[in-house]
Amino acid sequence: MATAGMSVPRRRLARLDPRWGVPVVLAVWLLLWVVLRGHATLALDNAELTSVHLRLNRLNDAIGASRNSNPVFVYFLNDIRSAIDAFVTFIQHLISQPSADRPVPQIGWLGVVAIATTLAYGFGNWRVALLTAAGFVLFGLQGLWQESMDTLALTLATVLLTVLFGLPLGIWAGVNRRVDAVVTPVLDFMQTMPSYVYLAPLALFFLIGPASAVIATFIYAIPPIIRITAHGIRDVDESTVEAARAMGSTRWQILTRVQLPMAKRTIVVGLNQTIMAALSMVTIAALIAAPGVGQTIIRALTTLKVGVAFNAGLAIVVMAIVLDRTTTAASQRARPHRTDRAGGRTWFDRRLAVLALTAVTIVCVYLSHTYVWAATFPGTAPDLGGTIISAVDSATNWVQLHLAGVTGAFKDVISYGLLNPLQAVLAEGPWYLTGSAVVLLSLLLGGRVAALVTAGCLGLIVALGVWYDAMFTLAATLVATVIVMLLGVVVGVWMARSAAADRVIRPVLDAGQTMPAFVYLVPFLGLFGASRLTAITAAVVYAAPAAVKLVADAVRGVSPSAVEAATASGSTTWQIITKVQLPMARRGLALAANQGIIYVLSMVVVGGLVGAGALGYDVVAGFAQISQFGKGLAAGAAIVLLGVLLDRTARAAANRTGRAHH
Repeated sequence: MATAGMSVPRRRLARLDPRWGVPVVLAVWLLLWVVLRGHATLALDNAELTSVHLRLNRLNDAIGASRNSNPVFVYFLNDIRSAIDAFVTFIQHLISQPSADRPVPQIGWLGVVAIATTLAYGFGNWRVALLTAAGFVLFGLQGLWQESMDTLALTLATVLLTVLFGLPLGIWAGVNRRVDAVVTPVLDFMQTMPSYVYLAPLALFFLIGPASAVIATFIYAIPPIIRITAHGIRDVDESTVEAARAMGSTRWQILTRVQLPMAKRTIVVGLNQTIMAALSMVTIAALIAAPGVGQTIIRALTTLKVGVAFNAGLAIVVMAIVLDRTTTAASQRARPHRTDRAGGRTWFDRRLAVLALTAVTIVCVYLSHTYVWAATFPGTAPDLGGTIISAVDSATNWVQLHLAGVTGAFKDVISYGLLNPLQAVLAEGPWYLTGSAVVLLSLLLGGRVAALVTAGCLGLIVALGVWYDAMFTLAATLVATVIVMLLGVVVGVWMARSAAADRVIRPVLDAGQTMPAFVYLVPFLGLFGASRLTAITAAVVYAAPAAVKLVADAVRGVSPSAVEAATASGSTTWQIITKVQLPMARRGLALAANQGIIYVLSMVVVGGLVGAGALGYDVVAGFAQISQFGKGLAAGAAIVLLGVLLDRTARAAANRTGRAHH
């Protein structure tokens, strides 16, 4: 009976074996595609709208008309927008924009540089302080002082709000398992959404401008500080907590005197991640009229001014490095105190230096508040920005003139060898054929739940009226993700097996992860011009660092005894990697694929600025043209659905592979 009872699942598993099922589905799909190509593709012109898009436009109009009459707006949303606008304006009047009664900010460039340098030394050391001073002066030399300070003002406003709400919630989740169980799925959802997805809905309710930018950045940047703070609290040695409890300490005393001090370094790491996320999102929020350097980058990208975009992108990179190094130094200083061999002399000298710097800063702030020369960055300073722009434009022209054959050949290989055939199969066949084939592949690879999710996502994409563009975007995403995973596996395995390679490569990956998405477009715009390949290549470079690090950590985490057993049995290096390490690291590989997909999709909208077309173009057009708002909103939702589809299928496939290995 037991044997007979087990035979049905075995036959069912055999019928659904992807090793033969996937080739059969692909073969039938291609055969039917050849016959039905060009039918029911649901293609739309760039300006063409469906009934869904028109309804979304009418919704936008209705919300705009009721903004000053609907109680939800009058007594709630409008007050939030006004409060955030006032908060951002206050910070801007301090450091970047003229006040109502002054032609310059309250604190001019000299005071801002002094404050930043003193804080960098207070939280870090002399090297970080010098880096900060040089970085802030560079903003002025680039001709981007006010734009940089606007970006910094938005980042500071968001980070302050994020800490105000995120830190208490992270502490609560750290001390209460039930709260953590509720918060974790929400944070997972927030972190899997592409960064720009929040922009259109928030612009719908809060209009474009600083308020929507801050709220979108707040949503995007708050998960790290909540998650890492909770982890730091939970990671405190339980024996220390028990000892404090045995001595009669209250829960509040344990929290404030034991858990928080011991988790301080981890919490600062969470703050670092939040600041980096906020800076990245503030730059992208220029799509909804957020002031700052992002505006300069968008204008440069849309007009194909590579030199201007590079100069502005460099300012963002410098700001990211300064903020990253400062908070990283602060986390290192937050380590448990060790007695100084000089009997406290170093500590005393440091306090003395901080006091001296504070005194100098007070003088600089006074000068920058009182005198124009200290308030406005000197116009007589060297025009480093102009030099950078001219040099980059010259280099771009040289590359396009002398390396056109190389870049053109590379573009042709990717376009004609991978992208065009995949786009044709996905987009130029009947929508029902493509949808059915994708659902069947998801069923074979991931199982019934993954297939149901895939079917639901594809059905919603059809209903949103952006099927054709979504298939173009899916093709580009798949190509970029495959390249990302190839890089991730090759470089990640190398790092895992070589400590020397890890020491050299990891700092490069860390630096790469501090740069906002916009920045990656600039060099490839110079190489390939405005094209799909520019967006795909930028997406690969943007997503690769996360995938490589996750693969390296997963492979390094494989049990050494399993590797030693394979080595003892005479396995070659290639066999150990392919038969032991990669199969046992499959969950890490699935996570790397997940993050690769999310990062690639995060570049889709940005790529719409440089000729990527498809959903990215629709979203950008929706921000730029009121008549296209509905289509842009639908395109943003479609990108999310593609992300969910790919993520769930990849996870389910990895889990099925793991069960098969067991």
